[in-house]
Parts: sequence; C-alpha cells; structure tokens
Amino acid sequence: MNSLYERIGGTAAVKAAVDIFYDKVLADGRIAHFFQGVDMDAQRRKQRSFLIMAFGGPNTYSGADMRRAHAPLVAQGLNDTHFDAVVENLAATLAQLGVGATEIGEVAVVAESVRDDVLGRESVAA
Repeated sequence: MNSLYERIGGTAAVKAAVDIFYDKVLADGRIAHFFQGVDMDAQRRKQRSFLIMAFGGPNTYSGADMRRAHAPLVAQGLNDTHFDAVVENLAATLAQLGVGATEIGEVAVVAESVRDDVLGRESVAA
C-alpha cells in the first residue's frame, strides 16, 4: 500500500496544502494570535518538511521536537481548543484540495499522535 504521502499527491500536494492551511490559520481568530511576529515563510518550510515526514515521505525535517517547538505557545495558553482548531483547518484544507475522507482521517490520527507533545503534557497510556 502506498504511504499517505503518496496517496495525497506527494510534495506538490503537501506544499499546496501548507500554503492554504496557513491562510486559513491566519484568518482564524481562535489561533491567529499565536503566529504574530512569526516568520511565516520559515514556518511554512518547517511545516512542509514535518508533514512530508509525518505522512511517510522523505525525512528532511530538522526542526525541534514537538514538545520543545510548542513550549512557548503552551506558555501563552495553547490548549486543546486551539489544537482542535488547527486540526479543523487542516482537514478543511485537505477537503478543499479533494483529498478523500479516508486520508483526512489518517491525517487526523497523525495529528492526534502528537497532541500531548504539542500541548506539553504527559501521554496517557492506553
């Protein structure tokens, strides 16, 4: 079976998705304030690299781990509501690009797998 990365269209699709995704995020009053003062070109590059790796494509991601990268945002109040808004914007972006419901569901699973790290809390063992 092809990787999620291949099924959604590879690097070109991830690049398009990240650009649309951040347009949505920056227009979303629930979460836009977390990106004030952020170099969005650099942010888009890091996000593309991370998503390509997370979806099973080539691993060129060299950024900080999720816990360390998001710690300043957690200190600003980042919580589950904000995380949910990000996932919602990502799902809407993928749907806009014609990605199927199965793949969008898989993306949500990937997102959920990093929720505790992003929010700086201990994972609860199942």
